Amino acid sequence: MKHSRRAAVAAAVVALALAGTGCSTKAQESGGGEAGADGIKTGPGVTEKTIKLAALTDLSGPYATLGKSIVQAQKMWAEGVNKDGGICDRKIEIVVKDHGYDVQKARSAYTEVSPDVLAMPQVVGSPVVASLKDTVAKDKILTYPMAWAASLLGEDAIQVMGTTYDIDMINAVDFLERKSGVKKGDKIGHVYFEGDYGQSALEGSTYAAEKRGMKIVEQKIKPTDTDLSAQVSALRAAKVKAVLISAGPTQTASLVGVSAAKGFTVPVVSSAVGFAPQLLKTPAGPALEKMLHIVTAQPPVSHDLPDLQKMVSDYQKKYPKELVDSGTLSGYHAAMLMDSDLRAACKAKDLTREGLVKAHRSQSKHEGLGVTQDFSDASQPATFSSYMVKPDAKKVGGTVLVEDTHELPEAREYFKNRS
Repeated sequence: MKHSRRAAVAAAVVALALAGTGCSTKAQESGGGEAGADGIKTGPGVTEKTIKLAALTDLSGPYATLGKSIVQAQKMWAEGVNKDGGICDRKIEIVVKDHGYDVQKARSAYTEVSPDVLAMPQVVGSPVVASLKDTVAKDKILTYPMAWAASLLGEDAIQVMGTTYDIDMINAVDFLERKSGVKKGDKIGHVYFEGDYGQSALEGSTYAAEKRGMKIVEQKIKPTDTDLSAQVSALRAAKVKAVLISAGPTQTASLVGVSAAKGFTVPVVSSAVGFAPQLLKTPAGPALEKMLHIVTAQPPVSHDLPDLQKMVSDYQKKYPKELVDSGTLSGYHAAMLMDSDLRAACKAKDLTREGLVKAHRSQSKHEGLGVTQDFSDASQPATFSSYMVKPDAKKVGGTVLVEDTHELPEAREYFKNRS
C-alpha cells in the first residue's frame, strides 16, 4: 500500500528519518526514569497527573472511515478510564494527528509528538508503520499498528494485533475450497494494493493455492485506483473461479459492483480493512451482500459476545449518529490492550517506555473481544485464527457471522517456513 511516486517518497522518508533520529535522542534523554513520590518510575509522556498517548491516523485519505471509528472508540475508552479515576492515579490524554495516509506527513507528525508521549495505541497504514518501524523500535514507544502486514513483526515495541494479512488469505483460500466449490486445477484471482499490505496478502494466498494445486492470477493496483473495470475484465478472461481482494473499501465496492454488472458473479473474499458498512448504502450494496465474504481476526460487531455487546451499546449511546464498524472494534480492542499494559506497568511501578514494553510482552494470554491473543513473542502473529463474516445491512455493524474462529495447522506451518 505505497504511493506510486516511490522515489519522491523515499527521499522524503530519508530526510525525515534524520530529523526523527535527532528528535528520538531528545525523547530518550528526557526520560530520566527516576521514581516519583509514589514510587513509580516515569519517562516521556508521563507526569504526576497524566499519561499522554498519540494516534497517527487517517482522517482524510482512503481509510478515513476506519480512522474516524478507531479514534472515537479510543476516546470513549479514555473518557471512561478518566471518569473512573485514571490509571496509576493519572488521567489519559490522546493526541490525534491526521496523516491522510501519506508517509511524509506521518513522519512529520511522529517527529512532532514522539518526544512527549509514552505510547501509540494506533498508527494507521502498512506503509506508514513500515517507514516508522526502525525509529519506533529505537525510541521504544509501544505502538499498535492498524495494519497487519507480516513485515511489521519482529520488534518488541510494535504489536500487530490479531492475524497478519498472509494468514488471513490462507484461511480465505481454505474457505473457498470448503464452501465455494473451488478445487484443484482452478484459478483464483487476487487483486491487491502494491506495497507491504498487498505483498503480505499475496504471499499467503500463493502458499495456500499451491498446496491445493490451484493458481493465483495477480492484479496489482494502487490506492488511487478506484475503477476496477479493467481488472474485472482480466480476471473474467482468465476464467478465475473466485477472487481475493486486499485493498480498501472503495476498491472492494468497485470490484464487486462491476463484476455483478457484467454477470461475473464469482465469490469474493476481502481482507477486513477492505470493507466498510457504509458501502451497503451505495449502488454496490446488493452485490456485496450476495457475493462478498470478509476474513478477519475480529468477530462481527453483531456477535452475541457479552463484552462486545456492551461496547456496541456504549458506543451507540456516545455516538448515536455513527455506524459501528470493524474500525470501532479494532480501536476499542487496542484500547483494552493498552489499558491492560498500562495497569501491568503501574503494578510493576515502571511507567517508562521500557517498562511498558516489558509489561506488554509479559502477556501471553490476553482475553480481548474475540480470540485469545499471545503477545509474548514479537516475531509471531498474536493469533492464527480468523472468523469469516459477510455483509448484512440488517445487522449492527453491517456484517454477520458465517463461521466462528478457527485455526489451520498449515497457517502455522507456513509461518514457521517463512521465518
